[in-house]
Amino acid sequence: MTTTDGEDRIRRRDDEEADIYDEDGNVRGDFLALVGAAIADRDTLFLRGNVARLHESEIGDLLESIQPDQRLALVRLLGDDFDMTALTEVDEAIRREIVDQMPNEQIAAAIGELDSDDAVYILEDLDKEDREEILAQMPFTERVRLRRALDYPESSAGRRMQTEFVAVPPFWTVGQTIDYMRDEEDLPYSFSQIFVIDPTFKLLGAVDLDQILRTKRQTKIEQIMRETNHPVPAEMDQEEAAQLFEQYDLLSAAVVDENGRLVGVLTIDDVVDVIHEEADEDIKRLGGVGDEELSDNVVSTARSRFLWLLINLGTAMLSASVIGLFDASIEKMIALAVLMPIVASMGGNAGTQTMTVTVRALATRDLDIYNAGRIIRREAGVGILNGAVFATIMGAIAGIWFHDYQLGGVIAAAMIINLMAAALAGILLPLLLDKVGADPAIASSVFVTTVTDCTGFFAFLGIATWWFGI
Repeated sequence: MTTTDGEDRIRRRDDEEADIYDEDGNVRGDFLALVGAAIADRDTLFLRGNVARLHESEIGDLLESIQPDQRLALVRLLGDDFDMTALTEVDEAIRREIVDQMPNEQIAAAIGELDSDDAVYILEDLDKEDREEILAQMPFTERVRLRRALDYPESSAGRRMQTEFVAVPPFWTVGQTIDYMRDEEDLPYSFSQIFVIDPTFKLLGAVDLDQILRTKRQTKIEQIMRETNHPVPAEMDQEEAAQLFEQYDLLSAAVVDENGRLVGVLTIDDVVDVIHEEADEDIKRLGGVGDEELSDNVVSTARSRFLWLLINLGTAMLSASVIGLFDASIEKMIALAVLMPIVASMGGNAGTQTMTVTVRALATRDLDIYNAGRIIRREAGVGILNGAVFATIMGAIAGIWFHDYQLGGVIAAAMIINLMAAALAGILLPLLLDKVGADPAIASSVFVTTVTDCTGFFAFLGIATWWFGI
């Protein structure tokens, strides 16, 4: 019996391990090869049998792993079998690349099948004209829900919320509520809470599903409802909302407008994404790379890094000007030129350590005005202790290296000063930037490095000039 190439690929795929990932967590090379061959041959039989069935996160990883020219081809070949939720699992550049090439009619049809939070995640990246055209093709109720979510500020709880939820009046019985959930077709796919509202949709409380199941049918909802656990204002920043989930161990939370009316629900799966995104954003900002993605092209990547490299150039020139003040001393004692980068480098590393801990503590609200004094004193103590230890080590090394123990004492003194300055700069500069409303994750690194370089060079060269009289 003969077989087609597609049937042969499916048989080879079924014979392999179902997991598409290798031991390192990357998409397996052999699976990528099969998918690439199927795309080239327009083998929809294989793609629908082996790609469309994957979880949306797996399809997202696949889209990020295949070649750029294969992504849109894969989406087109899958057609209606392509799960648009997968686009919420890829970085923004890839999502824009795919969505920009899809007809608005196809996007509208696909978004209609998604949860509202996933639909908003895709719509917010579109141009306003395309977004309005897509929304105009959707049913009235769904269109109103999505527009309301899109009206909230970017990165707010209102943008992240799911507008599908279950809400009942307080005078209903448990039996009525159960019958409603059985008969109503337009309910969220999964939920863990039922919210209680008055006729104006003002949030009164909530009931957990397990409480519903354990209560007799004739019991009124108002008798078993509890106050809602920390309702989230729709205007609240998503990072603050995530901190509420972390602090109070929430699985879901009601989202309310400025009048206390229920407008949506925030769930733990979206909060996990928020935590990941915010941590990723902070790490990138500390490195001065902005919102850069791995899929960005050379030009956009270079542009995103240019500003901070330019600022670093300016601060490097400032450090160089400090060295220039002591050029005569360096000419007379070449050992100074050899040793001075060590002082600056140690200070820079120490400052970066303190700064990283401080910025993260500010982001998680673990550092505030009440414990700042204690933390500052601790970091100052760490700077003195490490400064003394490394001053002893480096002083001995310099003394042996250049057969001059006075020089060893000079570098030891400079190292104590610089590590102390690094510790204080690493905590005080992020605190100051946070106080004035700037993002310490963006600006701290360049300022801390400038302080440690200038302090290190000035302390070492200044002490050497004074001590040796050069």
